[in-house]
Amino acid sequence: MTWAWLNEFAWPLLAGFGVTVLVFGVSVFLGFALAVPLALAQIRGGWLARNFARGFCSGLRGTPLLLQLFFLYYGLGSVFAGNAALRDAVPWLIRLDAIWYVFLAFSLNFAAHEAEVLRGGLLAVSRGELEAGTSFGFGNLQIVFRIWLPSACLRIYPVLASDVIALLKSTPIAFTVPVVDLMAVAQKVTQDRLLIYEPLLFVGAVYLLTSFVVLRLFALLERRLPKRWLA
Repeated sequence: MTWAWLNEFAWPLLAGFGVTVLVFGVSVFLGFALAVPLALAQIRGGWLARNFARGFCSGLRGTPLLLQLFFLYYGLGSVFAGNAALRDAVPWLIRLDAIWYVFLAFSLNFAAHEAEVLRGGLLAVSRGELEAGTSFGFGNLQIVFRIWLPSACLRIYPVLASDVIALLKSTPIAFTVPVVDLMAVAQKVTQDRLLIYEPLLFVGAVYLLTSFVVLRLFALLERRLPKRWLA
């Protein structure tokens, strides 16, 4: 095995890793932010909101992430490019880079999965906790964001950590559209240097180390969680 190519591709690999981390971070943040209203809609929403949230989550959880990315980038993107009225009305849509479609696909997919997990956590919160908030004079929003949601997050914490790692391991899918992430750079090394195992081993080692760091962060956070609340 030869690793001399690492010096030549050091900066592209670093930039590609930065794109991978960006996709991962944005998807986790936006995905969980969308998961909260989706989960609440299934529990407390009206008929329309409840069924829309259920259908949205079922549809995205039941189809591959790669299919969703292709649908958004090649399908929705081609609609924007091929529609003259859209081109004139919102020209910025035509100039969207592939990375924005990656953000959208990954965030929506993560939101659909975490909405179901969060829904289970919300339903596991005892009614007494919510009634205690009411007795203290909390409004509906205060009860949701200061009692109900934090208590549910404590209950789903292990599953959330596992899903975040699963999302991290899904990020190489981004290179299937014109996004130069870590996997895309590894593919370029394979094509330019006719190497197979070395780039793949390098990418695998980077993902393994990154997963370890993320898990350590979750472990450190877990030690600070007020587990006594779950008693």
